[in-house]
Amino acid sequence: MKLSPEELTAMVRYQVGALKEFLSAEGVPLHHVKPHGVLYGMMYRDKEVCRAVYEGVPKGTRVFGLAGTVQEEVAKELGLPFTAELYGDVKYSKDGKLVIDRKKKAWTTEDTKKHISSQIENSSVTAVTGEEVELPVNDHDVSLCCHSDSPGCVDIVSTARQLIDDFNKKMGYN
Repeated sequence: MKLSPEELTAMVRYQVGALKEFLSAEGVPLHHVKPHGVLYGMMYRDKEVCRAVYEGVPKGTRVFGLAGTVQEEVAKELGLPFTAELYGDVKYSKDGKLVIDRKKKAWTTEDTKKHISSQIENSSVTAVTGEEVELPVNDHDVSLCCHSDSPGCVDIVSTARQLIDDFNKKMGYN
């Protein structure tokens, strides 16, 4: 579905506004905004789409996104705090794009450790085609995304979260 930048901004503003009110009713502040799925993929590929989405986010609200992409760039331009998001169960193409498996494959604990450690220690990851791809987290705190339909997702999250929590603590991002 093709939406104009104005429609994207309005859609995000409406959805985030509704979420803020649900949270407010429970006495919980909005912590961050992280678009999902196809919209997330469109945002790291298309600066206009990303800008339209982020313009719908309340000023000063943290956004989660793929570091080293226009998501990070636009967040900085708009003054939105940015958290680098790493994936515990998704691989990358040689151009740094996410490779979504239509049929999820199981990850071993060792595969997860290697995948996440490489991202936080070396700012790179091995692409599905074997090349090393730069994925700089720069000076951002790091968050984890893992999909609940991934085989072994609890083990993936447990392994990756410990690594990311240790990294954030070491970097002073408690």
